[in-house]
Amino acid sequence: MPSSTCHPHAPHTKLKVPDWYVSALMLDRALDAILRRVKKFDRNHDIPYLAGYSKDGKTIYIDRHLPKSFTFRGRKVEVDRFLILHEEVEKTLIDQLGLHYLHAHQIATRAEEAAVNAERVTWAAYDRFMQKYVKSIGDERLAKVPADLDLKPYRDYHDYELMQRMIQSIGKGELKSGAKLQAELKDYADAFREERRLDRRRLATQGAKTTRTRALTGKAAPKKASRSRKTATE
Repeated sequence: MPSSTCHPHAPHTKLKVPDWYVSALMLDRALDAILRRVKKFDRNHDIPYLAGYSKDGKTIYIDRHLPKSFTFRGRKVEVDRFLILHEEVEKTLIDQLGLHYLHAHQIATRAEEAAVNAERVTWAAYDRFMQKYVKSIGDERLAKVPADLDLKPYRDYHDYELMQRMIQSIGKGELKSGAKLQAELKDYADAFREERRLDRRRLATQGAKTTRTRALTGKAAPKKASRSRKTATE
Protein backbone atom coordinates (compact mmCIF):
# COMPACT_ATOMS: atom_id res chain seq x y z
CA MET A 1 0.00 0.00 0.00
CA PRO A 2 1.34 3.49 -0.79
CA SER A 3 3.02 5.14 2.18
CA SER A 4 1.47 8.54 1.54
CA THR A 5 -1.99 7.68 2.79
CA CYS A 6 -4.16 9.31 5.44
CA HIS A 7 -3.71 12.64 3.63
CA PRO A 8 -0.38 13.90 5.00
CA HIS A 9 -1.22 17.35 3.62
CA ALA A 10 -4.82 17.27 4.85
CA PRO A 11 -5.03 17.08 8.67
CA HIS A 12 -8.16 15.86 10.46
CA THR A 13 -9.72 19.26 10.98
CA LYS A 14 -13.22 20.38 10.13
CA LEU A 15 -13.32 22.15 6.80
CA LYS A 16 -14.84 25.62 6.73
CA VAL A 17 -16.38 25.05 3.32
CA PRO A 18 -19.43 23.06 2.14
CA ASP A 19 -18.91 19.29 1.77
CA TRP A 20 -19.54 19.50 -1.95
CA TYR A 21 -16.79 22.07 -2.49
CA VAL A 22 -14.09 20.57 -4.73
CA SER A 23 -10.63 21.47 -3.49
CA ALA A 24 -7.23 19.83 -3.30
CA LEU A 25 -7.89 19.10 0.36
CA MET A 26 -11.23 17.41 -0.28
CA LEU A 27 -9.82 15.43 -3.19
CA ASP A 28 -6.90 14.27 -1.06
CA ARG A 29 -9.29 12.97 1.59
CA ALA A 30 -11.48 11.25 -0.99
CA LEU A 31 -8.42 9.57 -2.50
CA ASP A 32 -7.33 8.27 0.90
CA ALA A 33 -10.82 6.89 1.52
CA ILE A 34 -10.55 4.90 -1.72
CA LEU A 35 -7.05 3.65 -0.87
CA ARG A 36 -8.23 2.35 2.50
CA ARG A 37 -10.85 0.23 0.73
CA VAL A 38 -8.36 -1.61 -1.48
CA LYS A 39 -8.41 -5.23 -0.33
CA LYS A 40 -5.17 -6.37 -1.97
CA PHE A 41 -2.35 -4.52 -3.70
CA ASP A 42 0.12 -6.37 -5.94
CA ARG A 43 3.38 -5.13 -7.47
CA ASN A 44 4.86 -8.51 -8.40
CA HIS A 45 3.64 -8.94 -11.99
CA ASP A 46 3.95 -7.56 -15.50
CA ILE A 47 0.84 -5.56 -16.35
CA PRO A 48 0.06 -4.26 -19.85
CA TYR A 49 -0.36 -0.47 -19.76
CA LEU A 50 1.09 -0.32 -16.21
CA ALA A 51 -1.95 -1.09 -14.05
CA GLY A 52 -5.02 -3.32 -13.90
CA TYR A 53 -7.30 -5.28 -11.62
CA SER A 54 -8.43 -8.82 -10.93
CA LYS A 55 -11.73 -10.08 -12.30
CA ASP A 56 -13.38 -9.87 -8.89
CA GLY A 57 -11.98 -6.39 -8.32
CA LYS A 58 -10.35 -7.36 -5.02
CA THR A 59 -6.78 -6.94 -6.26
CA ILE A 60 -5.21 -3.89 -7.87
CA TYR A 61 -2.13 -4.66 -9.94
CA ILE A 62 0.68 -2.22 -10.75
CA ASP A 63 3.53 -3.27 -13.00
CA ARG A 64 6.54 -4.54 -11.08
CA HIS A 65 9.01 -2.49 -13.14
CA LEU A 66 7.32 0.86 -12.64
CA PRO A 67 9.26 3.00 -10.12
CA LYS A 68 7.19 3.93 -7.10
CA SER A 69 8.02 7.60 -7.45
CA PHE A 70 9.58 10.27 -9.63
CA THR A 71 11.03 13.70 -8.98
CA PHE A 72 9.07 16.79 -9.92
CA ARG A 73 10.64 20.19 -9.31
CA GLY A 74 12.80 18.82 -6.55
CA ARG A 75 9.96 16.90 -4.86
CA LYS A 76 9.52 13.15 -4.61
CA VAL A 77 6.09 12.21 -5.95
CA GLU A 78 4.73 8.73 -5.21
CA VAL A 79 2.58 7.43 -8.06
CA ASP A 80 0.87 4.27 -6.80
CA ARG A 81 -2.00 6.15 -5.18
CA PHE A 82 -2.96 7.80 -8.47
CA LEU A 83 -2.94 4.52 -10.39
CA ILE A 84 -4.97 2.80 -7.68
CA LEU A 85 -7.53 5.61 -7.87
CA HIS A 86 -7.81 5.17 -11.63
CA GLU A 87 -8.24 1.39 -11.47
CA GLU A 88 -10.76 1.49 -8.61
CA VAL A 89 -12.92 4.12 -10.31
CA GLU A 90 -12.74 2.33 -13.66
CA LYS A 91 -13.58 -1.12 -12.27
CA THR A 92 -16.48 0.24 -10.21
CA LEU A 93 -18.01 2.05 -13.19
CA ILE A 94 -17.76 -1.08 -15.33
CA ASP A 95 -19.07 -3.56 -12.76
CA GLN A 96 -21.62 -1.43 -10.91
CA LEU A 97 -22.95 0.83 -13.67
CA GLY A 98 -22.28 -1.39 -16.68
CA LEU A 99 -20.25 1.23 -18.52
CA HIS A 100 -18.17 0.28 -21.54
CA TYR A 101 -14.46 0.19 -20.73
CA LEU A 102 -13.60 3.18 -22.93
CA HIS A 103 -16.20 5.35 -21.18
CA ALA A 104 -15.16 4.21 -17.71
CA HIS A 105 -11.52 4.75 -18.64
CA GLN A 106 -12.16 8.36 -19.66
CA ILE A 107 -13.86 9.16 -16.36
CA ALA A 108 -11.15 7.37 -14.36
CA THR A 109 -8.45 9.29 -16.24
CA ARG A 110 -10.12 12.59 -15.36
CA ALA A 111 -10.20 11.58 -11.70
CA GLU A 112 -6.55 10.55 -11.87
CA GLU A 113 -5.60 13.85 -13.49
CA ALA A 114 -7.47 15.84 -10.85
CA ALA A 115 -5.65 13.95 -8.09
CA VAL A 116 -2.28 14.55 -9.75
CA ASN A 117 -2.98 18.26 -10.11
CA ALA A 118 -4.14 18.42 -6.48
CA GLU A 119 -0.66 17.17 -5.56
CA ARG A 120 0.69 20.26 -7.38
CA VAL A 121 2.14 18.12 -10.17
CA THR A 122 1.49 18.84 -13.83
CA TRP A 123 -0.27 16.14 -15.81
CA ALA A 124 2.27 16.50 -18.62
CA ALA A 125 5.18 15.64 -16.32
CA TYR A 126 3.29 12.74 -14.73
CA ASP A 127 2.24 11.32 -18.10
CA ARG A 128 5.78 11.58 -19.51
CA PHE A 129 7.04 9.55 -16.58
CA MET A 130 4.35 6.89 -17.07
CA GLN A 131 4.84 6.54 -20.82
CA LYS A 132 8.47 5.51 -20.34
CA TYR A 133 7.38 2.32 -18.60
CA VAL A 134 4.30 1.25 -20.58
CA LYS A 135 4.44 -2.35 -21.73
CA SER A 136 2.51 -3.16 -24.86
CA ILE A 137 2.78 -5.28 -27.99
CA GLY A 138 6.21 -6.82 -28.57
CA ASP A 139 7.61 -5.85 -25.18
CA GLU A 140 9.99 -8.54 -23.94
CA ARG A 141 9.32 -7.54 -20.34
CA LEU A 142 5.72 -8.77 -20.59
CA ALA A 143 6.41 -12.22 -19.15
CA LYS A 144 4.66 -12.60 -15.80
CA VAL A 145 0.95 -11.79 -16.02
CA PRO A 146 -1.38 -12.63 -13.09
CA ALA A 147 -3.78 -15.50 -13.73
CA ASP A 148 -6.83 -13.54 -12.56
CA LEU A 149 -6.10 -10.33 -14.47
CA ASP A 150 -9.33 -8.87 -15.86
CA LEU A 151 -8.96 -8.89 -19.65
CA LYS A 152 -12.06 -6.81 -20.35
CA PRO A 153 -10.09 -3.57 -20.88
CA TYR A 154 -7.94 -5.18 -23.58
CA ARG A 155 -10.96 -6.83 -25.17
CA ASP A 156 -13.05 -3.64 -25.22
CA TYR A 157 -10.05 -1.65 -26.41
CA HIS A 158 -9.73 -4.18 -29.27
CA ASP A 159 -6.05 -4.71 -28.51
CA TYR A 160 -5.84 -7.86 -30.63
CA GLU A 161 -2.07 -7.59 -31.09
CA LEU A 162 -1.41 -7.46 -27.35
CA MET A 163 -3.53 -10.52 -26.67
CA GLN A 164 -1.80 -12.38 -29.50
CA ARG A 165 1.53 -11.47 -27.95
CA MET A 166 0.39 -12.87 -24.60
CA ILE A 167 -0.77 -16.11 -26.25
CA GLN A 168 2.56 -16.50 -28.05
CA SER A 169 4.42 -15.97 -24.78
CA ILE A 170 2.32 -18.68 -23.15
CA GLY A 171 3.13 -21.05 -26.02
CA LYS A 172 6.86 -20.43 -25.61
CA GLY A 173 6.66 -20.88 -21.87
CA GLU A 174 7.66 -17.25 -21.33
CA LEU A 175 4.38 -16.17 -19.77
CA LYS A 176 3.59 -17.75 -16.42
CA SER A 177 -0.16 -17.89 -15.97
CA GLY A 178 -2.98 -20.18 -15.00
CA ALA A 179 -4.99 -22.45 -17.28
CA LYS A 180 -8.05 -20.22 -16.94
CA LEU A 181 -6.18 -17.16 -18.19
CA GLN A 182 -4.77 -19.14 -21.10
CA ALA A 183 -8.25 -20.38 -22.06
CA GLU A 184 -9.73 -16.90 -21.75
CA LEU A 185 -6.98 -15.40 -23.88
CA LYS A 186 -7.62 -18.01 -26.56
CA ASP A 187 -11.38 -17.38 -26.49
CA TYR A 188 -10.88 -13.63 -26.79
CA ALA A 189 -8.35 -14.08 -29.58
CA ASP A 190 -10.77 -16.33 -31.49
CA ALA A 191 -13.54 -13.77 -31.04
CA PHE A 192 -11.23 -10.98 -32.21
CA ARG A 193 -10.16 -13.01 -35.23
CA GLU A 194 -13.78 -13.65 -36.22
CA GLU A 195 -14.68 -10.00 -35.72
CA ARG A 196 -11.76 -8.87 -37.87
CA ARG A 197 -12.77 -11.38 -40.57
CA LEU A 198 -16.31 -10.00 -40.59
CA ASP A 199 -14.97 -6.45 -40.69
CA ARG A 200 -12.84 -7.28 -43.71
CA ARG A 201 -15.84 -8.88 -45.41
CA ARG A 202 -17.99 -5.80 -44.71
CA LEU A 203 -15.28 -3.51 -46.07
CA ALA A 204 -14.87 -5.67 -49.16
CA THR A 205 -18.64 -5.66 -49.74
CA GLN A 206 -18.82 -1.90 -49.28
CA GLY A 207 -15.87 -1.47 -51.64
CA ALA A 208 -17.52 -3.62 -54.30
CA LYS A 209 -20.77 -1.66 -53.99
CA THR A 210 -18.89 1.63 -54.27
CA THR A 211 -17.05 0.39 -57.36
CA ARG A 212 -20.30 -0.70 -59.02
CA THR A 213 -21.96 2.59 -58.14
CA ARG A 214 -19.08 4.57 -59.60
CA ALA A 215 -19.11 2.42 -62.71
CA LEU A 216 -22.83 3.00 -63.21
CA THR A 217 -22.44 6.70 -62.55
CA GLY A 218 -19.57 6.88 -64.98
CA LYS A 219 -21.68 5.34 -67.75
CA ALA A 220 -24.66 7.55 -67.10
CA ALA A 221 -22.70 10.78 -66.96
CA PRO A 222 -21.71 10.94 -70.68
CA LYS A 223 -25.33 10.43 -71.76
CA LYS A 224 -26.47 13.35 -69.65
CA ALA A 225 -23.66 15.47 -71.02
CA SER A 226 -24.58 14.49 -74.58
CA ARG A 227 -28.20 15.47 -74.04
CA SER A 228 -27.11 18.76 -72.56
CA ARG A 229 -24.88 19.54 -75.52
CA LYS A 230 -27.64 18.55 -77.91
CA THR A 231 -30.10 20.81 -76.16
CA ALA A 232 -27.61 23.64 -76.21
CA THR A 233 -27.01 23.15 -79.95
CA GLU A 234 -30.69 23.14 -80.72
